[in-house]
Order: sequence, then C-alpha cells, then structure tokens
Amino acid sequence: MDVRVQGPAPTEPFLGAADLFETEHDLRLPVRIQVRENPDERTWSAHYDDHHTLNISQQAATSAMARELALHEYSHMRRYEQSHPSHTQSTAEALALALAGRSVERRKLAHCHQIANHMKDIYADDITLAVAPADKLVAFLESSLASALADRPTESPGRTWQRLTPAADPDITAVNAAFALALCERHDLLDAGHRIYDLAHAAANDAPEVGLEGFKSRFRSLARDPDPSQYRKALVDVTRRYALHSGHAAD
Repeated sequence: MDVRVQGPAPTEPFLGAADLFETEHDLRLPVRIQVRENPDERTWSAHYDDHHTLNISQQAATSAMARELALHEYSHMRRYEQSHPSHTQSTAEALALALAGRSVERRKLAHCHQIANHMKDIYADDITLAVAPADKLVAFLESSLASALADRPTESPGRTWQRLTPAADPDITAVNAAFALALCERHDLLDAGHRIYDLAHAAANDAPEVGLEGFKSRFRSLARDPDPSQYRKALVDVTRRYALHSGHAAD
C-alpha cells in the first residue's frame, strides 16, 4: 500500500494500520492522509480515479484510536474498490425510493443518512474485524453510547435557559445502540453481561417507538455478500421503517 501523510500528525498509526491491513487485503490505489486542524472534523474518506483520501482531524490523528480509525477507513476504501453494493448504492436514490410521496421532517431525514452510513460501516468492519483485535472498537462503541445517553434531553421545571448545542436525539441514539449491538454480535464480541447491553436497554427505554431489537436484527443479519438489488432493498426497508414508523417500525 502506498500511504502518505500530509499534515501535522505522526505517520506511525497510519503506516502501522496499513501493515496490519495488508496481512489480509490490499488497495490498488494510493492513499493520501489529510490531517486537518478543525477538531470537529469527522473522519471520512473520499474516492477518486487515481487515489483515495482519508480526511481526519489532528485531534483524532494523534489520539489512541488513530490506528483503528485508519484501519476502518482503509476497509471502506477496499469495499469501494470491490464495487461492493454498500459502497456503490446511492443513498439519495435509496431515500427517494423509500420516502416517495411522503413528507419527512428534516431531523429524521438526517437520521436516515446516518442509518445508511451504519450499513456501510457494518460491511467495512467485516473487513476491519478480520484483521485487528476488537477491544478498542468495543470500548469506543460503549463510550460513544454512554456519552449520548448522558447528553439526552431532560425536563427541568422552571428552567429559563436554553442549550447552546442540541442534546443527543433519543430516537437516533436507540438506532445507534442497535447498530453497536448488531456489529458486536455479528462478530461474537460480547458476553451476556457486557455493560453495552445495559446502555442499549436505557436507549431503548428512551425511545420505545423506535424498536431497537428490530433494528438490531436487521443490521446484524445483513447478507455477507449481497447483490445490488438485495442491498438496495435492505437499505430502502430500514430507512422507510425508521422515517415512517408509527409505533412498531422495526417489528
């Protein structure tokens, strides 16, 4: 793999991730790591005719998760080079099919995009978890879910101030919990008493209409090697059930 780091960050996590990745896979195109100063910049990949770009904040690039984040993004690049349906299917097209003729609030539409990203992540992490230990990923999912639950909106009688930033939305937090459980159970990473189950239970209680168990089942049971039609149907179904649920969306 040809990996080049551009920006103020150590190269070792990215080169180390490449060495680990190459034990099972390879990338045809070179990878350019763009380290950005904005700490709020999320980690994401872009694909071009002659290279891939991994965009990452300086904060993330110098964190203890840098190698794992790089490995995850390399897995997305591999899925793209494989022309895997999860990485070639247009999210906009799937949402148009799922929501045709329906009026959906902007909040839920944004959540549908996140659900589509979860489905891409599952297929990327099928690769990631085949080449790397899962401990840090499980801890990251647990920490992220705990943070979202701690940031959930609460009622405060007589409160006269307003939040400057939005609290975590209970509906998408429940879907995120379903994704975390599905990914971990898909790869047998949890024992029955793991704390993430308690966190997911709390998320489900906060958003009972979402149907966490149903979404978990759908994410976990995604076909390992779907054809484009099969994948499109799965994506359309899960986004439609989230956006248009009436109390039993994912049963």
